Amino acid sequence: MTHSWNDDQPIYRQLRERIVSLMLEGVFKEGDALPSVRQVASDYQINHLTVSKAYQELVDMQLVESRRGMGMYVVPGAQEKLHSIEKDKFLNSELPALLARIKNLGISANELFAAIMKADEEK
Repeated sequence: MTHSWNDDQPIYRQLRERIVSLMLEGVFKEGDALPSVRQVASDYQINHLTVSKAYQELVDMQLVESRRGMGMYVVPGAQEKLHSIEKDKFLNSELPALLARIKNLGISANELFAAIMKADEEK
């Protein structure tokens, strides 16, 4: 498994976001074990401390729990909590930035709606 990392943010944050995406997609479900720190470090060819930091952030977010001697497990309600967090992030951060960009580019509501409909048809 290989992954290219971008220079915009630390690798541990990118890894955390990758795991969050997999949880939202249902790859990691409630009660599922996450791959071991050593396995992820080996698969992605990154330092195990980087993986540990990403996992600790997931613990801090109360999305996973550490079971002594067993590893990290997705907690009940994690996917629901993530949907709420991501929805809030979109509505309060990403959407206002997107609307500002649309306004700056002079895109009309009709142009925007047509582009959305076209993109939806291409799915």
